[in-house]
Amino acid sequence: MSQPTTESAAPATPSRVRAYYELTKPGIAAFVMITAGVAYYVGAAGDAALVPVFHTLFGTVVATAGALALNQFLERKVDATMRRTARRPLPSGRLRPGEALGFGVILVVGGVLHLGITVGWLPALLTLASAVGYNFVYTPLKPRSYAATFAGAFPGAMPALIGWSAATGSVSLGGVVLFGVAFLWQLPHVLALAWLLRADYLRAGFLLTPPIDDGGRTIGNQMVLYSAILVPASLAPTLIGLTGWVYFGGALLLGGIVLWWSVQARGAMSNASVRKVFLGSLAYQPLLLGLMLLDTVRA
Repeated sequence: MSQPTTESAAPATPSRVRAYYELTKPGIAAFVMITAGVAYYVGAAGDAALVPVFHTLFGTVVATAGALALNQFLERKVDATMRRTARRPLPSGRLRPGEALGFGVILVVGGVLHLGITVGWLPALLTLASAVGYNFVYTPLKPRSYAATFAGAFPGAMPALIGWSAATGSVSLGGVVLFGVAFLWQLPHVLALAWLLRADYLRAGFLLTPPIDDGGRTIGNQMVLYSAILVPASLAPTLIGLTGWVYFGGALLLGGIVLWWSVQARGAMSNASVRKVFLGSLAYQPLLLGLMLLDTVRA
């Protein structure tokens, strides 16, 4: 049976509400919101008032959901070629492209305006920059250059700056440190995913793995490198006085585990060993954020 085209009329079932919900990639949007919230709490030195935190979380998650919906609009034809994305709302025909486009624009504009009006225009502009970078830098680079892997880490780390700037009104050293940790964490995570999905990405024409890579050796070396850099970078919040020594010890342990698994994966580059890096790094960030919440140094 042929795959439904993106231009076909949306069927009555499954629910169109469900299809719009899927456009927002709720798991990713929620994670972005949590990262911004933790960064706000750390930036406020544990003295975070409920109302501005709510506005920060709400504006961030709405704008992020819109950016993710726009990404599915832009990549609808490519999504139809990959097994893991072929059932998304646009390639499956459950929504029309124009519906996804309008929905995404409304959410991005609404989220950015909400942030600007309620908590400040600096976090609003950073949120807009993240949406633009994700859709108009990272996305066009994916079929053109391996540099897309690194370009995508910038909007991915932006929630740390959004939350920090909402709490402090500035982009200062602490915000840059949190941004750096979020940036570096993504690299072994995304590289592991790119290796696991290399056949699907090749089918779609995405260049998210090194163009010349003998059995994954290059990508394995890079996972080790970025995991190793992440370890000292993750300790910096304590060294500049944002977090205490409980966080320091936990970050050292978590980073060491991810590094060790990356070293093991590099030796074999089997799907099982690389999947361990992917899943380990997936667990790493929420655990690290939890440690930050637990051990933020209060003013």
